[in-house]
Amino acid sequence: MSLNRVTQRRAATDDTPYIFGSDVEADLAFLIAEGKKHLQRFNVDLVSRAFRFCVQAHKLDVRVSGEPYYTHPANVALIVIREIPLDDVSVVAALLHDVVEDTTFSLKDLRAEFGAEVADIVDGATKISDVFKSREITQAETYRKLLLSLVNDVRVILVKFADRLHNMRTIDSLSRERQERMARETMEIYAPFAHRFGLGNIKWELEDLSFKVLHRDAYDDIKRQLNTTREEREQFIERFSKPIAEKLAEHNVVYEINGRPKHLYSIYKKMISQGKAIDELFDLFAVRIILDTEENNDCFLAYGIVSEIYRPVPERFKNYISVPKKNGYQSLHTTVISNDGKRVEIQIRTRAMHDFAERGVAAHFRYKASTGGTASWVDSTDLEEWANWVRDVFENAGEEAAQELLESFKLNLYQDEIYVFTPKGDLRILPKGATPIDFAFDIHSQVGARCIGAKVNGKIVPLDHTLNTGDQIVILTSKNQTPHRDWERIAVTHKAKADIRRILNDERRVLIQEGREAWEKRAKKLDLHLNDDTLEKLVIGLKYDSRTDFFAALGTGVLSPEAAGDLILEALHPATPADQQQHQARTGASFSDSVRDRSKGIHIVGDTSPGSRVMFSYARCCNPVPGDAIVGIVTIGSGIKVHRAGCRNVTDLQEKLQPRLVELAWPSSQDGQFLAAVKITGDDRPGMLNDITSAVIGVQKTNIRGVNIDAYDANFEGILTVYVADTDHLQKIFDKLKKIKGVRTVDRFEG
Repeated sequence: MSLNRVTQRRAATDDTPYIFGSDVEADLAFLIAEGKKHLQRFNVDLVSRAFRFCVQAHKLDVRVSGEPYYTHPANVALIVIREIPLDDVSVVAALLHDVVEDTTFSLKDLRAEFGAEVADIVDGATKISDVFKSREITQAETYRKLLLSLVNDVRVILVKFADRLHNMRTIDSLSRERQERMARETMEIYAPFAHRFGLGNIKWELEDLSFKVLHRDAYDDIKRQLNTTREEREQFIERFSKPIAEKLAEHNVVYEINGRPKHLYSIYKKMISQGKAIDELFDLFAVRIILDTEENNDCFLAYGIVSEIYRPVPERFKNYISVPKKNGYQSLHTTVISNDGKRVEIQIRTRAMHDFAERGVAAHFRYKASTGGTASWVDSTDLEEWANWVRDVFENAGEEAAQELLESFKLNLYQDEIYVFTPKGDLRILPKGATPIDFAFDIHSQVGARCIGAKVNGKIVPLDHTLNTGDQIVILTSKNQTPHRDWERIAVTHKAKADIRRILNDERRVLIQEGREAWEKRAKKLDLHLNDDTLEKLVIGLKYDSRTDFFAALGTGVLSPEAAGDLILEALHPATPADQQQHQARTGASFSDSVRDRSKGIHIVGDTSPGSRVMFSYARCCNPVPGDAIVGIVTIGSGIKVHRAGCRNVTDLQEKLQPRLVELAWPSSQDGQFLAAVKITGDDRPGMLNDITSAVIGVQKTNIRGVNIDAYDANFEGILTVYVADTDHLQKIFDKLKKIKGVRTVDRFEG
């Protein structure tokens, strides 16, 4: 039986304070002694190697206070041993938690030296640290979700609590600005998060330390007034507890009674919410009765004893034993009136309940670990409710059974969400699997519509790249860009898909209207009078799905009005093969005569007639520029479509198009800008996109119409559309691009 006692509030630990930094070997010896004392499993060799590795890795680093840097991870490890007792793996991870972030050692080094388990915990802690660099905390609950989503092993969060606790305990060495920033982060994120994990002592200390920084005058005033009444309070608690202790002893109950003042921040919040001064508050301190028993019913026995001695306040009774809080907390709470009329809050709980209230989930880890074996939560049914609570609180827990969660010792929450950042550090929440297209449309529909590429963490990625939590994304845009049809397949979010569909439909409606108007003009010229039903049947016979598809083909230029007229006339009056041959001959022979007086520069090879230039338009499929060998496809009434001689659309259909093909030549002098497409491939690296665009612009101040670059593994492939004067201008761009480090190929693009 343990000794019954009545005490004042204990410190966070009964252990003697220790100051690291005077002697490395003495520091290591102390840490090992504490580990053996507090942890059921403690590998001395593993911890010793980690401690020496930590000292060596940080040998050139000094804290702001001037202390050797290793004293910080050593103190974090001590907190993990004493105040959040976990296992030796957690102690090793605490010792090494800053190594990857602050030294030249990598995760690969830690994995090789200390194993994957330690490396994964350090990796998670590093990711969390990265998130808070240069970020303003504006969405506290979202950031708590983000922290949890960054890690797989719950010990990452617990080690991070220990890290933050020691930083807050030594915050005085920092500048005022850094103190306030850290205190805000702690108050808004770490303290509430610690509460969610049931880490009562850590939550309270983090709040008080933050309160001290953010509201120093109020902190000092409350602390001064509490110290003024300390002796009186101690005498009161002794008088108040004595009759309770005597009655518990009569019932052979092993107990501990301690009195504690409310935490300073808790008192401050109560003063603010109730609009009262500190001397007007009744419940500034509480009495806690801790029973060394495994029988929960003993708590109700103790409550009965207290109620016999002091008059309870009925509405202030809370039974958290029968109905625990969602974070697993259990205790009986009651408020009674003392003999001198003061209200006193009393908490009654077993030792196991108390340890969980103080250490939360870490207490389960400690008490459910198999002696001498691997610390684990396997088969810990006590934690099933806690796991369900975590899933409930953080909203997106998935469907996996709680037992599976415990067996894997993972917190795989937010499987359906990722957390990414804009270039300015603003946080955006997207579904898992989201791409840069989703991110662009999440920023704004116009940003999405003009997206030509993206950089993730400074590296060019394709538009179908899968984003991950913590990524920072820069969207590259062009005013000439419009969404592609396959973007809808790539996008994941409803907003992106809906915006893409809307923009494409708007564009299609415009093209259909333009195509309809072009057809009506052509039909009028051919004296064709067709109702909608007749035209529908004719175009379906021409392998179009509907009239709208037929009009869309006209609007996009895939089908010219002249060709459409010919197709419809042929469908109305099918010609014999002999008729077709005669028609083609007449068409070719009459074409030159019909266009001579409407010429604009390009001329037919072999035609020496004065002024025999022709009316033309350039094909979009191959984008010919002056200097290219070119051919033309005759259309009726609208001149010639000019193609590059090697264009696939010409060569693949040469036999069918032969009667309409004419060889063309450029004039001796040509003004204007011509669109050309360039395909470029090479090795991806930071700054590659900037080098490419700078090189292009540097050639005769070339205007870039669009850039679309995809990266995969360590390679990239892209298409540039540029305005050039001729093939010489284009060749200069080729030469400049080929000189860029990492560029492998530069070719003319068709498509």
